[in-house]
Amino acid sequence: MKIYLTAIIKAKEEYRTDVLEVLQNMVKETKKEEANELYTLHQGIEDKNQFIFYEIWKDQKGLDEHNQQPYLQAFTAIIDEKLQEKPQIYTTHILD
Repeated sequence: MKIYLTAIIKAKEEYRTDVLEVLQNMVKETKKEEANELYTLHQGIEDKNQFIFYEIWKDQKGLDEHNQQPYLQAFTAIIDEKLQEKPQIYTTHILD
């Protein structure tokens, strides 16, 4: 079953550029993953410190493997210092 994921990330203003660099690297690397079908990064219009990922994964196994990748671990390492709060992550599936 496909997994649809939305993640909301709020960078501290003074770290916005640093956070954006990490997020853009995640996009570049994640698009190479076999289980990834869509991985887009958005930035807030009114709040430039807000970033939103919209993702589609072939299955839970693929998402689990993604979460173990070094570029995702690099993001995890900056959460406490460079983000306003922990990311909000929503995983869903489509109802027919």
